[in-house]
Amino acid sequence: MDPLQRRGFLSAASLLGVAGVANAATFGNPDRPPEGKINAKTASSLSDPGPVNPALASQFPSFQNPPATDVNGMPLFWASFNNAHRRYQNGGWAREVTQEDFAISEDISGVNMRLSAGGIREMHWHQQAEWAFMIAGKCRITTLDEQGRPSVEDVEQGDIWYFPPGLPHSLQGLGPDGAEFVLAFDNGMSSEFNTLLLTDWVAHTPPEVLAKNFGVPADAFKNIPLDNLWIFQGDVPGDLATDQKNSHVQPGAQKVIYRLSRSKPVALSNGGQAQIVDSRNFPISKTIASTLETIKPGALREMHWHPNADEWALVLKGKARVTVFNTGPRAQTTDFNPGDIWYIKKSLGHYVENTGDEDFVVLTVFKSDRFAEVTLTDWLTHVPPEMVAQTLNLPLDVIKRFPTNRPDFMPA
Repeated sequence: MDPLQRRGFLSAASLLGVAGVANAATFGNPDRPPEGKINAKTASSLSDPGPVNPALASQFPSFQNPPATDVNGMPLFWASFNNAHRRYQNGGWAREVTQEDFAISEDISGVNMRLSAGGIREMHWHQQAEWAFMIAGKCRITTLDEQGRPSVEDVEQGDIWYFPPGLPHSLQGLGPDGAEFVLAFDNGMSSEFNTLLLTDWVAHTPPEVLAKNFGVPADAFKNIPLDNLWIFQGDVPGDLATDQKNSHVQPGAQKVIYRLSRSKPVALSNGGQAQIVDSRNFPISKTIASTLETIKPGALREMHWHPNADEWALVLKGKARVTVFNTGPRAQTTDFNPGDIWYIKKSLGHYVENTGDEDFVVLTVFKSDRFAEVTLTDWLTHVPPEMVAQTLNLPLDVIKRFPTNRPDFMPA
């Protein structure tokens, strides 16, 4: 069996009974403690005569009118590339969200980058691992492993690459329209603007040392860039096979790319699907695991938590709301749109509900060698039902209607 294969999933027909119970009930105890508009007794306690940015406020209906089940406060788990500063150069741009911008994000920092056709992200390396997901277009990537084995590959929308810490690499947009991708580093403080660049090192090495190192005259380096290039416009690369030949690529090097969007879903139902990539099906990816999830309109990514790592997520398409639960009790609900990011601490309960009229697509990233989660229905249906009934004060016949085959995605 595939090591990532899940158990089966419920059909829409078998879910109708559970959905009906949920829709008919009133959940939460809004008077203990008193939070949410349901508690307001006077009109003025609901009004907001102060300054308002309507465009911004409209993006967060669950902040402006939180469900009565939200309680107390917790660190903001929302950030966005939409309000991140862009750095433009001829050849492309980049913007980032690190822990300096997003305090809760300790394990992962994110970069959104665009390269024109021929645009080059200068040859460089990092002290952290680099993981990437292609959002659009095509890109040629190069790297060299610690055994001196080169890799030259082309990636396109839906593909992943992973460079272990310290391995040198380059990125270049291909025709006809370059590439856009998101990078994730396995350290929240990592910055795309603080990398080890080829031009910087060469410019800050004595010419006589360069001459001795490369076996050429010192004046051969008289025209090297004195300022780093970072992103710059180059010529559109030619044939991949030619570049591989000229780079002396040989069989045997570990694969640094994975075609995530073409992989078989490990969870699939009429509520949505999930595709997973981690070290079990992409062996080089020792510090990053990820999922690509699609949730159908009105459907729910069922209540769950991740026991082994914090969750960093980028919304690629659609609208959703997410509630995070912590001890305290503390619970907070907010809304997400394309380009937004959430960060949920390890083992904190949460769900994702598609609140739009199109598919909700999200990329999740974990600082771990494997994806792991526990779902609430899976737990409650694998202990004696009397225990659950007595804990939640529910009839046994209701407990027995809970889904027992881990649906992952509950349809509308």
